[in-house]
Amino acid sequence: MRLFAMTAALALLVAAPALADPLEGTWKTKPDDNGHYGHVQIVPCGPAFCGTLVEAFDQNGGRITSPNIGKRIVWDMQAQGDGAYGDGKIWSPDRDKTYSGKMQLSGDKVAVSGCVFGICRDGGTWTRIN
Repeated sequence: MRLFAMTAALALLVAAPALADPLEGTWKTKPDDNGHYGHVQIVPCGPAFCGTLVEAFDQNGGRITSPNIGKRIVWDMQAQGDGAYGDGKIWSPDRDKTYSGKMQLSGDKVAVSGCVFGICRDGGTWTRIN
């Protein structure tokens, strides 16, 4: 019985990474209006997904210090099937606006978009870096 329990526990540890949602990971954003871009780490938060800005870069790819590092960029993003995510929020630091957001995952790219008061913005395509 002890061997069975240990085998089951080991199987769960090995299988856990395979159960991760494909949206989880670190993503390079599209450059903003200032040419800056960031790395956003997306993780589960309850039944949804949230993303935090973990690094910021200038238009030349140089790492910059930003007051936005550590802030949530994405939250309440719900998996909807077939690579679609929605019903969440996306904050755009360059415009300091929060959009009702959606994402469409395709391989190692995710198309990001959102709307606020009927005005929609294409957030471009983010690329997986990890």
